[in-house]
Amino acid sequence: MQSKPLIINEINELKRFSTTQIRVLNNSVAMAEELTSNFYKMSASQWLRPKYDIRTLDQLRAEEIVHGPFAQIIRYKGQRKNTSLGSLTYDFYKICLQDHSILAALKQSSELKFFPFTLYIVTHELIHIVRFSKFLQNFEASPEEKIEEEIRVHKETHEILRGVRVQGLSDIFSFYNKWNIPFDGIRSPR
Repeated sequence: MQSKPLIINEINELKRFSTTQIRVLNNSVAMAEELTSNFYKMSASQWLRPKYDIRTLDQLRAEEIVHGPFAQIIRYKGQRKNTSLGSLTYDFYKICLQDHSILAALKQSSELKFFPFTLYIVTHELIHIVRFSKFLQNFEASPEEKIEEEIRVHKETHEILRGVRVQGLSDIFSFYNKWNIPFDGIRSPR
């Protein structure tokens, strides 16, 4: 879900991941990609087909930075070089990690640890991309549909990660427990 973009002065003041945290994040991204592709039984070639990229605060444009969410997905239209036909365009998704929001949550909740938290966040965002790519969810959904989708994706994220042995993951599940609600139509998290 998107919120209001920030202005340049605010952006310069935002906390960013350290070099060490970027290395840990790379490990959580690799693990999230593997777990998600295994869950959806996607081959390497299928996994490469949905075009996406994952970026941190230092790599985002001003309009891709928001307050609140830990990440947001922005859809762009991609097109192969040297082609002019509109039929050759494809959806390109950019996962925009919001370093400042992630770091603020970690600071606020001492039980949350960086690796399992980013593993959950990245897995969650990858599930969204798979669901968009497989036409299981419309990217341009209504607010009510977006809430329903968030509930579904949190459930699938939990399903993917529940058998993974990563220290601190149970604390992440507890943190996200508000999304683990019965799905019987539109119900927002408490």
